Amino acid sequence: MVRSYISDVTVFDGARVRPHRGVLVDGDRIAWTGPHARAPRAATDATEVDGSGRTLTPGLIDCHVHLDFDGAPDFAGEAQGLTPVMGALKGTVNARKHLAAGVTTIRDLGGVGTIELARMISEGRLPGPRVVAAGRALTITGGHGHNIGIGREVDGVEDVRGAVREEIRAGAEAIKVIATGGVLTPGIGATFLAFTPDELTAAVETAHARGVGVAAHAIGSEGILHAVRAGVDTVEHCVQVTTQIAKEMVERGTFRGPTIVALLGIANHADEAPDYAVAKATALVEDAKAGHARAIRAGVRHICSTDAGTPFNPHGNAPNEVIAMVEWGMRPLDAMVAATANGAEALRLDDVGRIEPGMRADLVLWDANPVEDPIALRDARAVWKDGARVPRSIR
Repeated sequence: MVRSYISDVTVFDGARVRPHRGVLVDGDRIAWTGPHARAPRAATDATEVDGSGRTLTPGLIDCHVHLDFDGAPDFAGEAQGLTPVMGALKGTVNARKHLAAGVTTIRDLGGVGTIELARMISEGRLPGPRVVAAGRALTITGGHGHNIGIGREVDGVEDVRGAVREEIRAGAEAIKVIATGGVLTPGIGATFLAFTPDELTAAVETAHARGVGVAAHAIGSEGILHAVRAGVDTVEHCVQVTTQIAKEMVERGTFRGPTIVALLGIANHADEAPDYAVAKATALVEDAKAGHARAIRAGVRHICSTDAGTPFNPHGNAPNEVIAMVEWGMRPLDAMVAATANGAEALRLDDVGRIEPGMRADLVLWDANPVEDPIALRDARAVWKDGARVPRSIR
């Protein structure tokens, strides 16, 4: 069993920053953390990693990715011919990109072959971050995502209940419901209202009864409100946040994943992304900025969600999402909490996202302190997952 000691390092533990700390890793767990000057005797028998002048954080958590997709300009075109085997093969490559960027846990919110890939990584047969896979996303007939191979069309309360049960039986550890239209489906408005409140409630009740969390894709205000009132765990995109929505999200503890890099990836590449997607994304940017500011003022809890795999939004993009959340008005400390402890809570994982004894040793060492300067996140000095240092051949 590998034992290592990271010495005299500034630690962001998922909640606060503490200077001159030591972190003792024993196997796949954190065994001790405290003032470096008071390091336990066991630290002398461990392999030392000098953390002087650097900052140690929990591994980053990206709560929204699509491992089946590579970030190509034409998302729908890339989906043509997608099969479970192709999804697993592409996902194997894309998963490594997250790990290289210091992202040790991801949630895949719509894919084929991703449940099997998650299992292979969990068993140690493939390198990659921990994957919480949702399987196929649930959408209404003809709704957003129906045309890209990772959506499952369902209508009516009983069909929704049955689909949730079947996805969980297939191994899904999360459920995604598409509550509105989207940017990447032609012919459907981004704020189009999809599932009814009763359908959304049925999905949430069925998933929660089995201990599985629910993420809602929702862009327009009415769809966001329906999803929040149905009891979803996270709202992805969550663009048109009203004062009432923000208030109810705070009251219910609903997490918000703004996916800023996904929106800007399309809006900032008008000459390369499909025209229909550029038009919708561009029209949403100001709403997204206003909604982000409104949510921050209200105290809505945030997570880091990139929607990686969408156009010009590569895997391993969590650092840039944290930076974007700060550029749009969030305090760096809050953005780092979003990308660590909040992400773990949203994904119902009780042993990652924080640096404290008993937690999994998912750690990243940075040359500078990302709580002071989030740009530091663009260059991970060292990454550990489950106490094992990620080799440079992967990074």
